[in-house]
Amino acid sequence: MKKNLQCFVLFFCFVFAQAQTGHEIKINLKNCKDTVAYLAFYQFDKLYIADTCKKVINGNIVFKGKKKLDKGVYFVYNQEKGNYFDFIVDDQSQKQQISSDKANLLENLKAMNSKQNENFFNYIRFVSSKNKEFDGFKKKVKAEKKADSTTLFTNELKVLNEAILQNDLNCISQNKGTYLSEMINLKMDKVAKDIPKVSNGRPDSIYAYNYYKKHFWDGVNFQDDSMLNNPFFANKIKQYFNTVVVQHPDTVCVEIDRMMLKTKEGTKMNMLLLAYFTQTYEIPKIMGMDKVFVYMVDNYFKKGKAKGVYDDSVIKLIIDRGNVLAPLQLGKTAPDLYMIDIPGHDKIAKMGFDTAKTSEELTKIYYDNRPEIEKAYVTLSSVKADYLILLFWDVDCSHCQKEVPKILELYHDLRKENKDVQVFGVYTQNEFDKYKKYIVDNKVDWINVYDGVHINNLKDKYDVVTTPVIYILDRNKVIKAKGIGSESIKGIIAQMEKEYAKK
Repeated sequence: MKKNLQCFVLFFCFVFAQAQTGHEIKINLKNCKDTVAYLAFYQFDKLYIADTCKKVINGNIVFKGKKKLDKGVYFVYNQEKGNYFDFIVDDQSQKQQISSDKANLLENLKAMNSKQNENFFNYIRFVSSKNKEFDGFKKKVKAEKKADSTTLFTNELKVLNEAILQNDLNCISQNKGTYLSEMINLKMDKVAKDIPKVSNGRPDSIYAYNYYKKHFWDGVNFQDDSMLNNPFFANKIKQYFNTVVVQHPDTVCVEIDRMMLKTKEGTKMNMLLLAYFTQTYEIPKIMGMDKVFVYMVDNYFKKGKAKGVYDDSVIKLIIDRGNVLAPLQLGKTAPDLYMIDIPGHDKIAKMGFDTAKTSEELTKIYYDNRPEIEKAYVTLSSVKADYLILLFWDVDCSHCQKEVPKILELYHDLRKENKDVQVFGVYTQNEFDKYKKYIVDNKVDWINVYDGVHINNLKDKYDVVTTPVIYILDRNKVIKAKGIGSESIKGIIAQMEKEYAKK
């Protein structure tokens, strides 16, 4: 009998455990005419489908599956690709019921068996009501056309923010230990109170900044993958690296290392952050910040820390990309170029470079004529100028057709101002007759060269994938600017002039 009882208990535990696995989200949505609905979730800055209800009948939506849903914020997504409402799923709410009315979703939202979601819905209602109050206030002030409307808006906004902040603090306190509390903590800015004043009587902005930065990530667990699964985490990462961290590549690299050390290698958090930083800084919005990408390649990809984030073939491509960009960083000496000018073309053509069909044939021609070829080179290193504009362009490139005349005009203007400036204009193709005709017809009187002997791999040497590509070098051939448009050249040269004056 004792043995049978033990078997019964074990069987009961097994059945109970089985019953607890999986998910079942029941939603009753009045006035809903959809026939299909989707359960979607947030993950960093992307949205994903977790489940589908293929038969919505009279607004009754059921998402059911054997697999547990990851903890995070989910939402119902309809056939018209509209988001109905957000709600939270965690380990305690894999099975839950929600109801509302499509005629007024927010006001009618109810969570039948999840106190956390009921609190979440109340929180959303509160924030929404405050925003409506502010919108109504703005309309009223505009209608009355008051002269001090800006001051009134500022004061009202301050009141609104203080009310929302206090509600945030209350919600965090009342829901401690829940995902809702963690999520609202993510949303909040940690601002210093009682900021000391400096000698001029104003608040100490440095103290305020240091406090804000130091406490920015208070209470955020980077070892919990569920932190990724809400609308706030990605925005907070972007806010931190775009507005809080000093926009200098070395500083950004230090901050990335600090953040990555908070994660566990192999977790979603670790992998998604690594992918985000890599993609963000490969083609950055601020010139020179691609140094961060090179740092990521050297310290994460080359050291095997990107395995699992990308497959081996992608890792190789990223490492190759980093190797291309490494010598092209601001402050690096520009790689030399061995080019042929227009007068040197005939001599090179007679050697057979224009008609060679294979790389083997080109190699043989090169070594057979090497001494003569070396005499014909026009090298980048041989050009003497305080300001050297290195331009890669193509006759048939529509963007080049707009930029080249602007750079030509700017070049002449700078020369008239007695600026020691040169343009090393590199034609990136090999249609010589077309190239020469453009130079003659448009009176392009700077240093005109092309890769006549095919010895310069411009794509790898100077990251020339599209044209035009512009670099600005100083008198020592140090890269001072890159990836800019013609409109930026004059300002950069003016800045360089100031640097020369200081020296």
